[in-house]
Amino acid sequence: MKKENIAAFFATLQAANPTPETELEYTTPFELLAAVLLSAQATDVGVNKATRKLYPVANTPQAILDLGVEGLEGYIKTIGLYRSKAKHLIEACRMLVELHGGEVPRTRAELEALPGVGRKTANVVLNVAFGEPTMAVDTHIFRVGNRTGLAPGKTPLDVELKLEKRVPPEYRLHAHHWLILHGRYICVARKPKCWECAVAPYCDYRPKTPAPKS
Repeated sequence: MKKENIAAFFATLQAANPTPETELEYTTPFELLAAVLLSAQATDVGVNKATRKLYPVANTPQAILDLGVEGLEGYIKTIGLYRSKAKHLIEACRMLVELHGGEVPRTRAELEALPGVGRKTANVVLNVAFGEPTMAVDTHIFRVGNRTGLAPGKTPLDVELKLEKRVPPEYRLHAHHWLILHGRYICVARKPKCWECAVAPYCDYRPKTPAPKS
């Protein structure tokens, strides 16, 4: 994607959705952290179904610790990889209680030190909970970054670093949400919906997918 097209690309996404938000349901930084940890290789819809039952019962690190691994598994067993996620979340809660007074830390290094929390999860928490202009590169953003030519890269970190360089400052706070939503609903994996894409004029993808014949 040509540099001169990038601002127009994001201005168009912003006009359509001025204040994009995560589709994960949460009310506190800890609820967000737990939801993102549970969302690896799972859908936001599936995670929300589980946390709607879990959070009224346990929505703090200590409360989830008190459930224990088996108790937690009972609430999240509809989510893929729930056994390993339960162990990670319990251990993360233990560290939050013992090292951080039950609060979610605000640095990438402290977040990534928690079991089950990688760079992408840390970036989501820093961005959504604490308002930092981080780029959490998931499969959708990786695909959109490469397909559009906005931020081509061989690894998620490549794409993240390129986005940090190429996204204009005024769009950085919400950029990762615009790109996720665009990849989830328009620039989908198998066949992008180019015929209904507002940013198609700025995108490098060729050939554009024609509208399906009615």
